Amino acid sequence: MKKKKINSNNLLLLITIVLFFVMYAAGCIVYADKGFTRFQTFLNILINNAGLICITAGMTCVMLTGGIDISVGSVTALVCMVLADLMENKGVNAYAAVLVALLIGVAFGIVQGFLVSYLEIQPFIVTLAGMFFGRGMTSIISTDMISIKNKTFLAWANYKIYLPIGSYSRRGKFIPAYIYPTVIIAILIFIVIAIIMKYTKFGREVYAIGGNAQSAMMMGLNVKKTKFKAYVLDGLLAGCGGFLFCLNSCSGFVEQAKGLEMDAISASVIGGTLLSGGVGTPFGTVFGVLIKGTISSLITTQGTLSSWWVRIALSALLCFFIVLQSIIGSMKKKN
Repeated sequence: MKKKKINSNNLLLLITIVLFFVMYAAGCIVYADKGFTRFQTFLNILINNAGLICITAGMTCVMLTGGIDISVGSVTALVCMVLADLMENKGVNAYAAVLVALLIGVAFGIVQGFLVSYLEIQPFIVTLAGMFFGRGMTSIISTDMISIKNKTFLAWANYKIYLPIGSYSRRGKFIPAYIYPTVIIAILIFIVIAIIMKYTKFGREVYAIGGNAQSAMMMGLNVKKTKFKAYVLDGLLAGCGGFLFCLNSCSGFVEQAKGLEMDAISASVIGGTLLSGGVGTPFGTVFGVLIKGTISSLITTQGTLSSWWVRIALSALLCFFIVLQSIIGSMKKKN
């Protein structure tokens, strides 16, 4: 009986992992002549989505409680704009600017977490207000794009970490693969969150509350405090993700990271996180992000399709996994 329960909970994760490998293998076969088989192609997926990995880790923590946060895209845009404005217009050094950016994310987490957990306002309404507020504050700072020219920040953004593996050019020259520090930071954050959710009291409380908040309360768990902590953690990770996102773009503008909240939610759901809460892992979420990145890479490599096909494909996958969640939930109730 226990084996059946474990299989049902991990079925979505298994499907996600298999889907990623099938999609990537298909890309390697179809676009082998365009360099898709190079290891650098996979590393580019990680480089381009480092910020999203960080943001989606926080989104997963919130969704495990049965909540949601649709403000993360606006928070990312605000963080990028603040970083650019502080360094370029205010003369603030890069270290202080990054600290302010992280504090912005924490502030969003504290305010939204308080409203959701202690005032018991619907998470969608609270974070919708946060989304509008973040985007509005971004436009108040500047309606024009601000390019970052700070030497320290550009040094961080352009620093390459070369790996001992790579590929050979047509002339036989070895070209080493590389990553940026953003990937290292994203992986470290993912590992920390995975450990927190699996091995700490806070992680166990989050799963218990997501599974059944009423039962968790009867067990003596402080439901409000745990939800509040989840939103604060989500805000901090949104700030970190905004910083990583800014390292990739080296600029701040109003329309930046538009739709990023949908990418984060989609990656979490595709990664096996139930919308109702209680089921999901950061590990699955990373594969959800990799699937999104693979779709984007396939469309870019193809060359003739619009970038909007990434959204279309993600929407189709999101609908598929939501239906799958519903079917699995119905089967559990019958059993």
